[in-house]
Amino acid sequence: MQEMLSFMSSFGGLTPYFLLFGVLLACGLGVPIPEDITLFVAGMLAYTGYVNVWVAIAVCMAGVLIGDSTIFFLGRKYGTALTDKAFFHKFLPPQRLAIVKEKLHEKGNKVIFAARFMPGLRAPTFFSAGTLHLPFRVFFFYDGMAALISVPTIVWVVYHFGALADKVIHIIRHVEHGIIFVVLAVILGAAAKWHFSHAKAQKAKPVSAHLKKQFQRKKRRKQNR
Repeated sequence: MQEMLSFMSSFGGLTPYFLLFGVLLACGLGVPIPEDITLFVAGMLAYTGYVNVWVAIAVCMAGVLIGDSTIFFLGRKYGTALTDKAFFHKFLPPQRLAIVKEKLHEKGNKVIFAARFMPGLRAPTFFSAGTLHLPFRVFFFYDGMAALISVPTIVWVVYHFGALADKVIHIIRHVEHGIIFVVLAVILGAAAKWHFSHAKAQKAKPVSAHLKKQFQRKKRRKQNR
C-alpha cells in the first residue's frame, strides 16, 4: 500500500487518475492486486491534494465497472475454455468456478451483488455469470449497485479521515519494522543457543573420554586382582 501510494503521488496532472483506472481495471480482470487497497490509495491521494476526490471516485467507478464487465464478457464469449490458458487458469481455478456456478443457480443474481464485497470471489463470480449467459443489463445492475456502495464509501471515508488514515499507515509501517526486529532477534537467539550448545558439547567430549579411560583402568585392576 505504501509503495503504491508513494509511486502514484510521484506523478502530477492526470497521471494519477490513469494509474488508478489502470490498476482497478487489472483488478477486475483477476490480477492479484487488492482492489480495496487501491481505493484506499485513491482516498489518500485526494486527502493529500494530488487528485480531486469526486473525480477520483468517478475514475475508480469507471475502472471497477469496466474491469468487471470485461471479465463478464470474456466468460460469455469464450466460456470455461478460457481457463485452459495458464494465465486465466491461475486466477480462475475450475474448482472455484464450479462452486460459484452452484451458488448462482441456488441464490440467483444477489450472488453478484454479494461478490463485490468478497475480494477472492469477484472475478470467478463475474466470469461465471458470463458463461451462464446472464443478460448484461442484469449483471450490470447488481454489480453497479454494489459498486455504488463500496467504491465511493471507501474513497470518501479515507479522504475525509485522511489524518487518521495517515497515522494508521505509520503504525502499520512501525509494526512491520517491529515484526522484522522480532524475527531477527529470534534467528540470532537460535544461532547463539546452537553456538553455546555446540561449544559445550565440544568441551564435554575430552572430559567424557578421560572418565571413560579411568573407568576402564579401574575395571582392569579389579580383574587382575
